[in-house]
Amino acid sequence: MLPYPEIRPYLIKLGPVQIRWYGLMYLIGFVSSYYLVKYQLKRRSIVIKSEDLENLYLFTVSGLIVGARLGYALFYNFGYYLSNPLEAFAVWHGGMSFHGGLIGAITGGFIFCRRKNIDFLMLCDMVSVTVPIGLGLGRIGNFINAELFGRVTDVPWAMVFPGGGHLPRHPSQLYEFFLEGVVLFGIMWFIKDTLSTRRGALTSLFVILYGVFRITVEFFREPDPQLGMLAGILTMGQLLSSVMILVGAAGLTISLKAHARA
Repeated sequence: MLPYPEIRPYLIKLGPVQIRWYGLMYLIGFVSSYYLVKYQLKRRSIVIKSEDLENLYLFTVSGLIVGARLGYALFYNFGYYLSNPLEAFAVWHGGMSFHGGLIGAITGGFIFCRRKNIDFLMLCDMVSVTVPIGLGLGRIGNFINAELFGRVTDVPWAMVFPGGGHLPRHPSQLYEFFLEGVVLFGIMWFIKDTLSTRRGALTSLFVILYGVFRITVEFFREPDPQLGMLAGILTMGQLLSSVMILVGAAGLTISLKAHARA
């Protein structure tokens, strides 16, 4: 068993004001994504004004936050938020859903691109290549916060997490960091040029691979206590990720067929 490296959840604390690792991780992820998308645009000689790209991220991030919160309320704790609807706006109480956030981010990006007459699928493909950076760093933030830990186990690298009882558990946040962050980014970045002319293909591939990796890690991650296992076999994360894979496979098929006809 490995000792859990207790790290303060904040980098700087000035009275009631804190700069927390979790938020900093996502900020680094968004900034990295922005500059890597600019790099891809320049490399492909595609001109989009910096102001438009910045506003695209504003719409996308706003949609992500709203979608993540509503997704959590709908998918993970519907009964509670139905009885306490105002709590859905209390984001400081925690509770965000990646799947809801993805829907919100795509919706926000689509609305902006439509208003500006920008090729949505082209930009979506470029952004999707960079998303694993934020995902991976976000999982490091979860690890520092000692949240979303894994199931009880006796593997040599198990850890006892604060708030997770006295039994050792899988450090599933690190599994997600590796698969959803390092591995997924490596695959997407490596294949981006091959699929760059197939609009929507990279986005679809991202959706498929994330779904596969998320389903895999969910076998080691502690199920949400208010839901447990659905029908005794699947977690909510696995169910939603299965839908993601189907949607991604359909999108990839459509994209490849459209390219073949062109």
